[in-house]
Amino acid sequence: MKPPIQTTFLPLIILLTVLLFSACTEDAPPEKVIRPVVTQKVDIRQNWQQSSYAGEVKARYKMSLGFRIGGKIVERFVEVGNVVVPGTLLARLDPEDFKLQLMMAEASLEEAEAEKKKAQQDFKRYKQLYKEKVVSATEHLNYSNAQDVAKARYTQADAHLQVTRNQLDYTRLYADKGGVVTALDMEVGQVVVAGQTVINMALPEEKEVIIAVAENRLNEIHKADEICISLWVVPDKYYQGKVREISPGADPATRTYQVKLSLLDADERVQLGMTTTVIIQQKQQQLVAKLPLTSVFQKGSQAAVWIYSPETSTVQLQSIEITAYQFDAVLIHSGLQQGQIVVVAGVHKLHEGQKVRLMQQEKFTEGVK
Repeated sequence: MKPPIQTTFLPLIILLTVLLFSACTEDAPPEKVIRPVVTQKVDIRQNWQQSSYAGEVKARYKMSLGFRIGGKIVERFVEVGNVVVPGTLLARLDPEDFKLQLMMAEASLEEAEAEKKKAQQDFKRYKQLYKEKVVSATEHLNYSNAQDVAKARYTQADAHLQVTRNQLDYTRLYADKGGVVTALDMEVGQVVVAGQTVINMALPEEKEVIIAVAENRLNEIHKADEICISLWVVPDKYYQGKVREISPGADPATRTYQVKLSLLDADERVQLGMTTTVIIQQKQQQLVAKLPLTSVFQKGSQAAVWIYSPETSTVQLQSIEITAYQFDAVLIHSGLQQGQIVVVAGVHKLHEGQKVRLMQQEKFTEGVK
């Protein structure tokens, strides 16, 4: 027996109904994604060409100290790095020989004094005898000359005694001025000669910064409009510098020229031996805007940036002219206007007229005044 027609076509009818409803239902359009971007306002300023160097703080004035006499060092009272004040005892020589010389000089002075007194008494007596016509003029003259010789010998002995006392004092080496001990060239037991340098000191009253400059960069130093100096330990504090001296010859090992810079406003934070960053700045004629390197979009052979429009929340591509590339930035001299908002991150994910939303604005104007 054949099945009823209704039972045979029932699955086909259900399938056609499902297809009919599917054809009548439209797909919902995908939701548009508004891309977040990081931006920065254009700040057009005077272009300053700058270069930086590593430097070291040193004392402008130094002092080399040594004993004024020779001898054997028996004591040393300072070490490298010690801060001394005027009158500080630094080292001492063996004084025994000089004490003996002082005793000899004192004895010689006593002997000369006795001879002087005897010569004076003899001359006084013979002067009276000469007046009484008892002795001749020759004898009177001889005793007068003997008195003069005795006086001269006494003066000589007295001067020798003073020199000997000074030499005994010279066995002690004192600091004439306050400063910092930078080097020692002596040890206890060492025998030194007169005038030999045993201690080097730096006088901290006036400090300067020493940098090494290549030959092809010397012109920047000569034409510098401003010199800023910062310490590595205090990087946010800048001091004013001034070129004091440029070495007339290159260092034979490095082939660089030593440049000495005076610190015009140094304070107590500037200590000898500290490392510094020296920024040499030279004013240029152009006005430029400084932007991060990540903001540049390459449109064929032309550099461009994406300009954000606050009215429409969209971006448009703007061609620019770049003056110079720096380590992480570009200097732009045309194509931008003051106050425009430029996208500085994710520029290769944008297209003309795309709607975006701002995340934050970056500040990137260091080095441009």
